[in-house]
Amino acid sequence: MLNEYFPLENNIDRWDEGILICKIPNLTPAIQANSHYFGHPEWAKNYFTACHRDEKFIALWQAVIGSWHGKIVVDIGCGPGNVYASLKESCGEPKLLIGVDVSYGALKMSQQLGYTPVLADAQNLPFISGFADIVMANACLHHCDDMAKTLGEAARLVCPGGFLITDHDPQRTAYQLRGLGGLLWNARLPIYRKIKRGGHSTNEEQFWGLRSEIHHNLGDGVTPELYHQILEPLGFTVKLYPHNHTVGAQVLQGNYGRSSWKCRLAQILSGINPELPEAALSLMCAATRKT
Repeated sequence: MLNEYFPLENNIDRWDEGILICKIPNLTPAIQANSHYFGHPEWAKNYFTACHRDEKFIALWQAVIGSWHGKIVVDIGCGPGNVYASLKESCGEPKLLIGVDVSYGALKMSQQLGYTPVLADAQNLPFISGFADIVMANACLHHCDDMAKTLGEAARLVCPGGFLITDHDPQRTAYQLRGLGGLLWNARLPIYRKIKRGGHSTNEEQFWGLRSEIHHNLGDGVTPELYHQILEPLGFTVKLYPHNHTVGAQVLQGNYGRSSWKCRLAQILSGINPELPEAALSLMCAATRKT
């Protein structure tokens, strides 16, 4: 069933234990870091357990998706399968669930959950255009060298009337931290290691995790302009929802919640008003392709 969505056979390198391996000509440092980090059995398990599995995440994504029962769903940057693991009880059973990632180890984990795994570069997807009902890219864009190209590739797959959903990418305006604010923000890393927070249990795990998030740095991240400039010319109606990961479906009504005290303090010390939507840590995009 998967083969009908590939325009050219020469995109495919081989099949390996049920995983479709596609050619990645340019193995950038970011791609290698993501492959290594999410392919590590212990680190991938830590990520799977700690990230995007809470009730607020589930409530928000369920409200956006509604149901994916009987639909073709593509999860770009699926990692070990967090999105489907969180939503499979509430959103129904997809007709086809494709998971795309650069990490073979992560894809093996997602395969066990029910994904049809494809190892490919999110910036150069091997699929035909316009075949998917729902395309998701959760916590994906900021792991890619070219966020605009990744977003455009994800949008290309969406059929008329279909949905594109991205979330958990840092909003650039929230991370304009400087001076004492920047020092406070960077000071969190040794604390995370000490308390063995998910993704930071050892120096090595933290190093590779941070190296994979190449656009999660001070002064970097996504902007509303990125979504409007890329998606609207492709025929999408774009809705953006800033939020702080602390509320669920209320995000869709404009309630972006309050960030943690350390984030708020770092922003205040940097001259940022933490009460503004521009200070919300993430920017969710829910875009519909016009029929």
